[in-house]
Amino acid sequence: MEFDREDQKPMDDFEQELSEAFARRPAPPSLKRKIMARRSQQNTERIRNRTALLQRLAACLVLSAAVAGGFAWRNREEQRKGEEARQQVLTALRITGHALDQVKIQLAEHDRDRQQ
Repeated sequence: MEFDREDQKPMDDFEQELSEAFARRPAPPSLKRKIMARRSQQNTERIRNRTALLQRLAACLVLSAAVAGGFAWRNREEQRKGEEARQQVLTALRITGHALDQVKIQLAEHDRDRQQ
């Protein structure tokens, strides 16, 4: 099989493209700067995202503490009102007991007067 010059030329072009593609070339001078800038930007974004997450968590904790404190305060207030109502009932019972004792004494005196 013979090859014409025209048939070999495309093969030579292909081989030349391959050798150019595989040839070692130095990196452009700005490549390192671009890579470092991108890395710095990614680190900054990562720190910003982490900070935002921590701020959200802190806000959730503060809100949770405020809600829990509100419920605790409300519960304590209800206990205080209940204790106050209990004291009022006990005072009313003492007054009623004292009044009943007075009525009992008067009835006893009335019975003695009738018997005499």
